[in-house]
Amino acid sequence: MCAAIQQSPTQARPATRLYKYRRALPRGRPPSQHALSGLYFGGRLPGTMDSPRSHELFSRAKQLLPGGVNSPVRAFRAVEGEPVFIASASGPRLTDVDGHSYVDYVGSWGPMVLGHAHPIVVERVQAAMAKGASYGAPCPGEVELAAAISGAVPSMQMLRMTSSGTEAVMGALRVARGFTGRELVVKFEGAYHGGADYLLVKAGSGAATFGEPDSAGVPAGIAATTIVLPWNDEAKARALFAERGRDLAAVILEPVVGNMGCVPPEPGFLRLLRDLTRESEALLVFDEVMTGFRLAYGGAQELYGVTPDLTTLGKIVGGGLPVGAYGGRREIMERISPLGPVYQAGTLSGNPLACAAGLATLELLRAPGTYERLEALGKKLEAMFVSAAKRARIELSVQRVGSMLTPFFTSGPVRSWDDAARCDKARFGRFHHALLDAGMYWPPSQFEAGFISLAHDDAALADTERAIDRAFSSL
Repeated sequence: MCAAIQQSPTQARPATRLYKYRRALPRGRPPSQHALSGLYFGGRLPGTMDSPRSHELFSRAKQLLPGGVNSPVRAFRAVEGEPVFIASASGPRLTDVDGHSYVDYVGSWGPMVLGHAHPIVVERVQAAMAKGASYGAPCPGEVELAAAISGAVPSMQMLRMTSSGTEAVMGALRVARGFTGRELVVKFEGAYHGGADYLLVKAGSGAATFGEPDSAGVPAGIAATTIVLPWNDEAKARALFAERGRDLAAVILEPVVGNMGCVPPEPGFLRLLRDLTRESEALLVFDEVMTGFRLAYGGAQELYGVTPDLTTLGKIVGGGLPVGAYGGRREIMERISPLGPVYQAGTLSGNPLACAAGLATLELLRAPGTYERLEALGKKLEAMFVSAAKRARIELSVQRVGSMLTPFFTSGPVRSWDDAARCDKARFGRFHHALLDAGMYWPPSQFEAGFISLAHDDAALADTERAIDRAFSSL
């Protein structure tokens, strides 16, 4: 679903001046580094003057961690600023180490669909912790969680727990190759499936190309086992399968792409891929790390009515704790050790803390009306962005599926990576800092989806609407 606001070139807003930007930010945070184009105050970076503890921690972190973070997007480089360091989270809100409160729309990148620190989840984790953090042995919780996941996602007849979504994807593609006896995997440009070498690739020119490494340290020979296609391009998908279908082990995709912003499939695209893979005896893999248990209790495959051969899930099935899972048809999963020759193992897989949190989360999500409420909340958030952009005469294309959403600073819909890449990233950077200054924590990249939770109450939504209005008025 997409709502676009267009503006003619003659309506372009003048560049923001320093005094004007200050009036737009009454919370007291100074202008961001990006907005001031390199101006400094007292020798310090803008955006740090009323966040001394975050600035201090980031300075220390840069001496100890690459770029000062343990995951690149957290460094705020895409929006040319410094990150705030979070001290605590509760419900829909985060509090940083300097005492600033934010309405959160990152939600740990999706899994906090109940909100932060839900009391029932906390109680279950505390009770599990009192019995021991990890056993390195089977425990009842992993059987119960596997049954709950399989009951919600019927295509996952058998599954294997892991400790992350990346690990789940690696396991799924390894068993896909082992089951089919083929090596080549297809992914889509703009989609992210974790840090495995053969998935850190980008597309070249032409209908489809063998992958080229998108990261140093990835051998070209490994990247060459991945073929990259443009998202939502039926013609190129058909052409690839006509030429190489019998060489393909699997097609992996995010059924709603979240890692170039929220980009849903065009009508019929998922069904086409299902038909093409079935005809060529390749496996269809849905990466539902973001969409699983968020768009519907049975994930995007329930929402769109398309059943994959394998599914990967992430930390939402652990209530936000480090966990993942992959599963699918029984005859495929029975190829995994100790039943079959495809090896995969993990010391913390199915650990009791993650299982306790996951079971509590899935029980709460099963309550009647859950996904109707998430849809209503997402619709309200979408309307806030659309209305504010229209009042400010700023081009914006808002794309949403359920409770995940992206405001793209462009005109018209975003259907592919090429469309997303044309967005005004500089304007998004200014917008992001203005949101942060107004008390709203949004993903620090134009190419990420935001997430709303069941904990976003009327007060949080009112604060959100004020923050969005204030941010657009500052552009």
